[in-house]
Amino acid sequence: MNDDLRERIEREAEKHALLNAVKHESDANVGAIMGPLMGENPDFREHGDEIPGVIGGVIGRVNDLSYDEKRERLEDLAPEELAEIEAEDEEDEHDLPSLPNAAEYDEIRMRCAPNPNGPWHVGHARMPAVIGTYRERYDGWFCVRFDDTDPETKRPDLEAYDAILEDLDYLGFEPDEIFRASDRLETYYEHARELIDLGGAYTCSCSGEEFSELKNSGEPCPHRDKDVETVREEFEDMVAGEYESGEMVLRVKTDIEHKNPALRDWVAFRMIDTPHPREEASEYRCWPMLDFQSGVDDHLIGITHIIRGIDLQDSAKRQQFVYDYFGWEYPEVVHWGHVQVDAYDVKVSTSTISALIEEGELDGWDDPRAPTLKSLRRRGIRGQAIVDAMVELGTSTSDVDLAMSSVYANNRDLIDDETDRRFLVRDGVELPLGGSPPAEANPPLHPNHEERGVREIPVGDAVLLESDDLPAREERIWLKGLGCFQYTRDTLQYTGEDIDVVREGDVDVIHWVPAAESVPVRLRTMTGDVSGQAEPEVGALESDELVQFERVGFARIDRHEDDETVAYYTHS
Repeated sequence: MNDDLRERIEREAEKHALLNAVKHESDANVGAIMGPLMGENPDFREHGDEIPGVIGGVIGRVNDLSYDEKRERLEDLAPEELAEIEAEDEEDEHDLPSLPNAAEYDEIRMRCAPNPNGPWHVGHARMPAVIGTYRERYDGWFCVRFDDTDPETKRPDLEAYDAILEDLDYLGFEPDEIFRASDRLETYYEHARELIDLGGAYTCSCSGEEFSELKNSGEPCPHRDKDVETVREEFEDMVAGEYESGEMVLRVKTDIEHKNPALRDWVAFRMIDTPHPREEASEYRCWPMLDFQSGVDDHLIGITHIIRGIDLQDSAKRQQFVYDYFGWEYPEVVHWGHVQVDAYDVKVSTSTISALIEEGELDGWDDPRAPTLKSLRRRGIRGQAIVDAMVELGTSTSDVDLAMSSVYANNRDLIDDETDRRFLVRDGVELPLGGSPPAEANPPLHPNHEERGVREIPVGDAVLLESDDLPAREERIWLKGLGCFQYTRDTLQYTGEDIDVVREGDVDVIHWVPAAESVPVRLRTMTGDVSGQAEPEVGALESDELVQFERVGFARIDRHEDDETVAYYTHS
């Protein structure tokens, strides 16, 4: 081995030792770097027996350096490899994968593009959760664009525009800008005219059945070769509302023999007689299809990255034809699978929920049985709990399942420490008290926060217990915050024993409420309403306050009516 080769080996060994040490934040060793050293330098292999002796001293010197010194030295020797390590470390810090080619853009710009046909169901939260998280990660930008250019089949609900923005706010995100596609018809018309002039679109009066037969056989429509002037004139008649619904469409000229029939000369504009519900758009009759409208908007708004369902891959392919005509660069696309939501008897579908509300089967979008964000909000679930659960699903192309238990676990972490405890007895059974118990019980407001103080529960002559908690004859129980009682002669007799009887495992701890001064409560749950009685102070709690009904679960106080307090069950 000559001196030049020895110097090369030592230089390469130092680089790999530094890479190994910095990546794993530990000392390097000969065994860990021999593989990559030989892999990058095949000419070293014939000297394999000598190399460990050559590089041993190099590794020793590297290990004598501090972590910061190792990193600084590696930045001098191999800055690109160091950048890769740091990028990997950053990736490990995030639940979401890096956006494709993110470094190539000055600003990451994304869009949430809902159809405003109703408030959001639980599954809708995935998109804003993910793009909102990406915005924070990349210090980027995102807009809400209401894709409301179908006034008939997916007719917009005028109340849904604000309802969706309220849902977005609940999740903790504020869009940088808001667009309504129905405000932008003239923009789409201008781009259609330009496309016609480029020879990229033609008007077609074939019936749907006729065109489908031609398309599926790869044959051109007889209108495909119209001259530009005729196409332009007929499109202007479409814009002027001269045609009836279904009488004329504008098609994008693609490849009539394309292997995917769905991409062959697709419809860009059609006639719709049904007026748009928004007054500002009610006079329009010529409406763009979603693939044309969203494709144009994505370019004009400057969207860099699109996230859409795996079932919408054809949308990108259709829009690519328009982008090619205009010489535009298509945004980066991330396709993901559908999200399935468990725990609900009601189908997670806007149309299904809307129909059940209209039929009176659900009280509204915030009915606790409805799989909607408004329902979760009314139940007292924090938006952040939903966002975290959605982000944890990632962006896989496979379908994924959202377990509501993961939302509940996240929410429990957020609210448990700040939520005071209370007693609620469901369908209680009254038992008289004997033996002169204390006149007032003082259980803690929170078991981990003595500084918050205690509750003041007047005891009276009898208590209510849940039927499952009723003691057997002569059995002792501990009424929480009050003391030990023995069930004797149909009465709970106060024994005066201390808490040691509980610690010894002989006595169960039971929650209770006073029979005389308890507050009627209607607890609204996912499976129906539950009646119960709560400790007296519950009747004075503020609306929107969260409580944990001990041994029952968390709940949000909704309102106080004349004869009862209404609370919404959050989760266990």
